[in-house]
Amino acid sequence: MPENQDTSKRIAELLLEAQAIKLRPENPFQWSSGWLSPIYCDNRVALSFPDTRTFIKKVLAKIIRENYPDVQAVVGVATGGIAQGALVAELLELPFAYVRPEPKKHGMGNQIEGRLEKGQSVIIVEDLISTGGSSLKVVDVLREAGIEVAGMVAIFTYGFEVAEKNFKEKNVRLDAISNYNALIETALEHHYIDSTQLESLSAWRLAPEKWGK
Repeated sequence: MPENQDTSKRIAELLLEAQAIKLRPENPFQWSSGWLSPIYCDNRVALSFPDTRTFIKKVLAKIIRENYPDVQAVVGVATGGIAQGALVAELLELPFAYVRPEPKKHGMGNQIEGRLEKGQSVIIVEDLISTGGSSLKVVDVLREAGIEVAGMVAIFTYGFEVAEKNFKEKNVRLDAISNYNALIETALEHHYIDSTQLESLSAWRLAPEKWGK
């Protein structure tokens, strides 16, 4: 098994242990989009576990060093990517900024918080990729400000086809350090789920908008 798959499964294991990811196919969650989902992921929970957040920080930093060696700053996506992005920026000794979902309604009205310069090359840190819509809005905000987006790194991706399409259309490279397939393998190995639940979990991943209806 490739080392990156080992790492993806180890991160999935840590997220399951921290209950940052919960699997509940028999009693699904409802997302804000209206989709029913057998999985709930909140990677901010991992920040409460020093060993877990440190491991994630080091893996993200390694990916950035290897794939984006010339970036000049790290940008977090509010809110989930702010803390982990700041930790990564500290490790890489790079400036840090973050992008709000919309401009601030008072004060300076900023949407980009921090100091970035036109022409600066940045790497975006995100905690979770579903369809990619909200994450890619950050790309638009940065590009409109004259910032060069080298790519995006994320802790976890569901691997939806629509997300792959959206990132391709925006011409943004995505490197996620864990993913749905690694999660399901790990959950089965560590008895968070059993084999009877695999079919349902696989069906959701292929057609989440139809699952449970």
